[in-house]
Amino acid sequence: MTDTNTDHAGTGRAEETGTEETGTEETGTEETGTEETGTAAPAARQAPQEVPRPSGIGPLGWLRWGWRQLTTMRTALILLFLVALGAVPGSILPQRGQAPEKVAAYLDEHETLGPWLDRFSMFDVFAAPWFAAIYILLFVSLAGCVIPRAVKHYRSMRARPPAAPRNLARLPQSAVYETDASPEEVLAEARTALRGRRFRVDVSGGAASAEKGYLGETGNLLFHLALLALLFALGLGNLFGYRGNILLTEGKTFANSLGLYDQFQPGRAFSGGELAPFTITLDDFRAEYEAEGDKRGQATSFNAKIHYRSSPDARSKPYDLQINHPLKVGGAKVYLLGHGYAPVFTVRDAKGNVAFQDSVPFLEMEPRNLTSEGVIKVPDAEPDQLAFYAILWPTAVASEDGKQIVSAFPAPIRPVVTITAFKGDLGLDSGSPQSVYKLEGVGRTLQPVKGGQKLLEPGESFKLPDGAGTVTFDGLKEWTSLSVNRDPGRIPALIAAVLAVLGVATSFMVRRRRVWVRASAGEGGRTVVEVGGLTLGNPTSEFDEIVTALRGPQDGPASEPGETDPAADGPSGAATEPKE
Repeated sequence: MTDTNTDHAGTGRAEETGTEETGTEETGTEETGTEETGTAAPAARQAPQEVPRPSGIGPLGWLRWGWRQLTTMRTALILLFLVALGAVPGSILPQRGQAPEKVAAYLDEHETLGPWLDRFSMFDVFAAPWFAAIYILLFVSLAGCVIPRAVKHYRSMRARPPAAPRNLARLPQSAVYETDASPEEVLAEARTALRGRRFRVDVSGGAASAEKGYLGETGNLLFHLALLALLFALGLGNLFGYRGNILLTEGKTFANSLGLYDQFQPGRAFSGGELAPFTITLDDFRAEYEAEGDKRGQATSFNAKIHYRSSPDARSKPYDLQINHPLKVGGAKVYLLGHGYAPVFTVRDAKGNVAFQDSVPFLEMEPRNLTSEGVIKVPDAEPDQLAFYAILWPTAVASEDGKQIVSAFPAPIRPVVTITAFKGDLGLDSGSPQSVYKLEGVGRTLQPVKGGQKLLEPGESFKLPDGAGTVTFDGLKEWTSLSVNRDPGRIPALIAAVLAVLGVATSFMVRRRRVWVRASAGEGGRTVVEVGGLTLGNPTSEFDEIVTALRGPQDGPASEPGETDPAADGPSGAATEPKE
């Protein structure tokens, strides 16, 4: 006898027969019975099978996704914003490439914040790895956006204009009229008229399709491609260019050599052998100032008269170097930056020998009237080395309280210097670098001379106490600071900037326009002509001119789509007016 057990309230257990199970063992008490009858639990009561998990997009898929995100215009705009944001610290904080002494002073004044800013390259922003990463990503993002878009645009320009829509009356601009000409004649006339207006025309299927205005998209692409070229040109200049500053005194010559620059900032791929062998001699420097009024003492013009040679064998040429009128020589531009005074001194040591005779550039202490300071180092004096700290007043007068000397005007009307003498060891033989504008070791290896202070006018001398020597103020020269810049990316950057302006102007002035003309046989042997127009943006009057040219004076006035014969395509309702 067969005993069939079916659990209708359970969870889908298989039926069992006899003393042995023929299927999967149950988790409950072992059931005995006869052989399995072959009936199975309904599908709703069977255990759900495990759904296989997705395997993921894989490394290649992630790379494809990352590339798509990088080459979107949204990412390019974000990176452009980050470049502008990253340049802000370079404008606010001093940079090592331009003013290393100001960076050192900032670090001394901000002992806590300064080192942290230095860790993030805030004092060398434009050479920082993070800024370079943003710059490169922006370049790649723009390239990934613009180049495929340019290829697609080129294909669109080569493709046939789109076929005419079935219902031209639904377009923003449309018109319908009848004519006695045949459909073939109408389409031939439409082809001629539209081509005369520089439309690309294609006639097929009883309709003429015309399109123009791709120049607007071309201008848009030109702008973005020019932006890419501008970034490339800037990178080219930073790689292969250089920038250096020099201080040149009247009567002296500068040769374009690395060792003669006061400050030099080369590009990362620059080689010293690329320096052009030109020379510059400063013959005379003239500065003019306002003599009266509220602007008294303000400079009105700087003029440096120089001679230069583009090569050692070239002929010497004169040039008037002025602000914003740089000299172009050897592929570089020489700019006039500023000026100052360089008093001329003659120093004799205790033995009466001339130990020093030259001009010494002084740095301004007070910019309005050019009160300046400087130091004279005389390492060849014997038996003791000599040094002098001096202050120059170009136009010396007594102060209002009569207790000190001030300069009343920046021009050298009455130059006076005050001399403070020192003797001892200048420390030049120690091997440590020293500034030419500062005395090192005062109070240690260099001691002040008792009674060694004196006011001097041009031509006067001061005999140091104890026969230590003599110093003579021979006269006053002027110096000018020059900036020598070579940027091989300058001309490409200029061309790219001009193309960018032209491209963006074209993209705003030119809009894409499409016109369709359909001609079909109407009642009474006449031809029904439908014209539709679509303009990117607001409709233009060009469409009305095209319709007028097509229908001609012999045909009746064009009717609105709602006024045409019901047999024509399009609804019989009101005409669609151009949208403003």
